[in-house]
Amino acid sequence: MSTFLHDVIRALKVLRKTPGFTLAALVVLALGIGANTAIFSLVYGVLIRPLPFAQPERLVQLWHVPPQKSFPGMTQFPLSPANYLDWEQQNSVFESSAIYALTTFRFGGNGDPQMLRAANVEPTFFSTFGVEPLLGRAIAPGDDEAGREYEVVLSHGLWTTQFGGNPGIVGQNVELNGGKYTVIGVMPKTFATPPWAAMWTPLVWTPVQRAVRGEHHYLAVARLKTRVTIEQAQAQMQTIAARLAEQYPEDNAGWGAKVIALREQTTGEVRKPLLVLLGAVAFVLLIACANVANMMLAKTLDRRREVAICTALGASRRRVIGQMICEAVVLALAGGALGLIVADFGTTLVVNFLGSSLPRIGEITLDTTVLGFTLAIAVLTGIAAGVVPAWKLANDDPHDALKQGGRTDAASAGKRTRNILVVVEVALSLMLLVGAGLMIRTFWNLRTAYPGFDPAHVLTMTVGVSAVDYPGPEPEAAFFNEVLRRVRAVPGVEDAGAIDSLPLEGGSNQPIAIEGQPALAMADQPEVSVRMVTPGYFRSMRIPLLGGRDFSDADAPGAVKTIIVSESLAKRFWPNEDPIGKRLTLTFFPDSVRQVVGVSGDVKVNDIDTNEPAPTLYWPISQFHQPERFGKFRSFPLRLAVRTVKDPLSAAADVGTAIHQASPNTPLIRVQPMEQLLVDSIAPRRFTMLLLATFAGLALLLAAVGIYSVLAYAVRQRVHEIGIRMALGANIRDVLRMVVVEGMRPAIVGIAIGVAAALELASVLGSLIYGVRATDAPTFVSVSLVLLTVAFIASVLPAYRATKVDPLQMLRDE
Repeated sequence: MSTFLHDVIRALKVLRKTPGFTLAALVVLALGIGANTAIFSLVYGVLIRPLPFAQPERLVQLWHVPPQKSFPGMTQFPLSPANYLDWEQQNSVFESSAIYALTTFRFGGNGDPQMLRAANVEPTFFSTFGVEPLLGRAIAPGDDEAGREYEVVLSHGLWTTQFGGNPGIVGQNVELNGGKYTVIGVMPKTFATPPWAAMWTPLVWTPVQRAVRGEHHYLAVARLKTRVTIEQAQAQMQTIAARLAEQYPEDNAGWGAKVIALREQTTGEVRKPLLVLLGAVAFVLLIACANVANMMLAKTLDRRREVAICTALGASRRRVIGQMICEAVVLALAGGALGLIVADFGTTLVVNFLGSSLPRIGEITLDTTVLGFTLAIAVLTGIAAGVVPAWKLANDDPHDALKQGGRTDAASAGKRTRNILVVVEVALSLMLLVGAGLMIRTFWNLRTAYPGFDPAHVLTMTVGVSAVDYPGPEPEAAFFNEVLRRVRAVPGVEDAGAIDSLPLEGGSNQPIAIEGQPALAMADQPEVSVRMVTPGYFRSMRIPLLGGRDFSDADAPGAVKTIIVSESLAKRFWPNEDPIGKRLTLTFFPDSVRQVVGVSGDVKVNDIDTNEPAPTLYWPISQFHQPERFGKFRSFPLRLAVRTVKDPLSAAADVGTAIHQASPNTPLIRVQPMEQLLVDSIAPRRFTMLLLATFAGLALLLAAVGIYSVLAYAVRQRVHEIGIRMALGANIRDVLRMVVVEGMRPAIVGIAIGVAAALELASVLGSLIYGVRATDAPTFVSVSLVLLTVAFIASVLPAYRATKVDPLQMLRDE
């Protein structure tokens, strides 16, 4: 311990004597360690930290696997009531399970109504997760009986924001969709499942609903029995699904089952991007290590005589190595302390930037685990940065170091080591630059991709429509018409329309039966995207009509049932035919045959990076009445699209006023320009691109510093040689060429190695890029040229200093 404390004190003295070196190394280490800590806090909070449930490793999500001929490439699909009930009764692998579904409520009455998302849950929902309420009780067995559906459990967030955290809220009534619901409990802050739910209400099925097997609108979770693996559960559920397919081929033929760990389900979409970022920031730390090692190597070679004297006086090799590594570790610990400031700033920035688009974002903090990680990487970084110069110095011949003529040999040996470190820096930098370049190309392609509509000058908002206020199709249609009439009269509004789900937001997929084609069982029927729209929607979004007509007021509830189909749907089902006048039936609404009256352009309904358009069917919302599907006390969220002549947000207040003039109790949420929705749809890609670009830029800077420091030290070591060369007739061009070539040689080798490594790792980015190949030649060439340019600039500066050597002074010194 005495020796250790002596080494630490000596390290502090040595670092204090070289403030320039110490400051430069601290900045490099703080950036490298801080970036690693920030990304690790994301990875730990999202991917590693246990879910806040009892024995979370036993929780799984249940899905259907749809027939691939109807849903190509889709491996997860919601459940139907009857199939779930059969799964629940016939399995022996689950301790408990629960089914739930999204619903919406209008919260409050006159004044300031809001629209809130809620989850209709089976009574076993909370017990499956193993959570207890903060106040009152949770939904329990018996609450799924008819008449008990007017109970509600509040989330902690809703309880605090809307009810001021009132501890006496249990037993009180709240108004939801005009009905009185009794608050029976409040859940703790740590429970936010599903993440979109502001409250939970009992799921009450009628006998008819329990028998539905062909409609899939529900999600389900389950808890595995002790010692049952996911593989065992998957095998049994697949067996049950196959048996149901044989018993009910009309609805279930081709439908399978899938069991997936809840952790994987929660974080599956962000796992790969986060791991890619963790790998990228690890490269930054390695570059920082190589950089500091290079600086320490230059500094320690200047101390060869000092170390040689210590060795001659009896210091062992272990003692010399220990002292050098101690200096590096002390330096790295100081850099790690500064890195925590960088990490705290970076973590806050990421959390604020991503908002709710990252799962479990509330669990991302700099806690003791993250602090332990920072301490560990600081120590390891110090060891990694110190071991090369320490080993080099400890293996030097002390007799050679004590001789005046030993300087050149030592410098030559140190040069080889430093060049190897530069090669490593350049190779790692190129790999990061390639990744950043591909993500930048991807982001550009996504920003310029044509989504099938014109998002400019379009204001969007969600209008909550309740079946309580409009109990029949005629008053409901009259409401839609009145709202649109008032909105279109607002100054600065060109047109307005509405749809149940805007493009890029997903939506309903339904089976259809084409008139004149062979009848198929529901399981074999083709599935298409189905959207409900009002007249004016296509004009507002500037979705082109390629044939036929738009919807109009003539498409009333009692009129002939009409539809508009997308171009891809028309080509799929009526190739080389005019689709106008063709007829089909929506399987879930078999009472009416619907006639095609128009053909629209294709729109990207789910994701902007989808290459193949989704066949889409539009039908007039006036010919749909919500209680047929959503029940008496359910809100129907309608997405309004308003095209304006100026900034869309400037018209938001007037549009809201116009809507409330038609219906004062109608809540309005998610008021934003369509362009913002388009930007939000690619926000995860933008986040990955920005971080990769930041890390790549940092790596490029560190590589430039590394090349510069190596050459600056080499020039200082060879100043006598350069002076003699110039005295013997070498001109400035010769000196510049000599130094620049010396600097560019390891850079070129590093670029070659980096290109080969980047090609090997190209597949890692395959699923994250769009519109560009992972082996895109222009990206590789551009990145290589950038790195060559930076290396050249970093080489020219020391070379220019070398030309300022006075040959006469060097000869006098000799």
